[in-house]
Amino acid sequence: MSVATANPAFFRNTIGLMRRHPGLLFGLVVISAMIILAVAAPWLHTVDPTHIRPRMRLKPPSSEFWFGTDSSGRDLWSRIAYGSRISLIVGAAVASISLVIGLMIGMIAGVIRKLDGIIMRVMDGVMAIPAILLAIMVVSLFGAALETVIIAITLPEIPRVVRLTRSVVLTVRGEAYVEAAISMGTPTPILMIRHILPNILAPVIVQATFTASAAILIEASLSFLGIGTPSEIPSWGNIMADGRNYFQMAPQLIIAPGLLVALTVLAVNILGDSLRDLLDPRFARSVGDTR
Repeated sequence: MSVATANPAFFRNTIGLMRRHPGLLFGLVVISAMIILAVAAPWLHTVDPTHIRPRMRLKPPSSEFWFGTDSSGRDLWSRIAYGSRISLIVGAAVASISLVIGLMIGMIAGVIRKLDGIIMRVMDGVMAIPAILLAIMVVSLFGAALETVIIAITLPEIPRVVRLTRSVVLTVRGEAYVEAAISMGTPTPILMIRHILPNILAPVIVQATFTASAAILIEASLSFLGIGTPSEIPSWGNIMADGRNYFQMAPQLIIAPGLLVALTVLAVNILGDSLRDLLDPRFARSVGDTR
């Protein structure tokens, strides 16, 4: 099939997919816009987000300062634009790390029954600690830094991925092709990688989107409390923390970054819901029956 005949079919299928899943389109558009904002921040009418100008403190929005300035005279738009990098990095890093580690541990628990009880009791113990309290403890022990915040948020998210992976592995393990591979003496590592892993990725990837949204929200909360990323690093949580004492004078210090946090988390969650509907085999069969 030539490219000329394949492209129209591809575009028709894409348009049809977006019509059936408008949430997928909304999530992709918003997340893409945030990525563009983070990458192109230096070229979007921004200045050094850490540059302090006391004579320009708490200026209202204008042609020079699109969102005004904060209590130290720093350009609010520049801090918001550069702060998007922190949220996206934290969300992507936490989702990726928890996905990889959770997949490995969950598959081991689901396949090697002797280790199942030990692994799941450890995971239950970690999940018993509220995520925000565990993150506060880690940051307090090792100091405020971006890497510490990522680790602090990742730790309570790993057990959720482990539990989901284990439950899906137990379901897949009962399939005929897996039983056949076991009866043929397939080594456990090959069994997990070749026969189990490809069939459990869909729900775990969906879980990763919800993990990313939770990470963005927790990072903003930690920074707002003053125990997240260092105050000199512009992040949406730090911006809201700096502006909470000046809300009546300059409400945009809280509203602007708060709306971006809410919009980003909402977009990631809606994207996760759409991916769940799209990748769920039962949903796919129901769509096929209506055709």
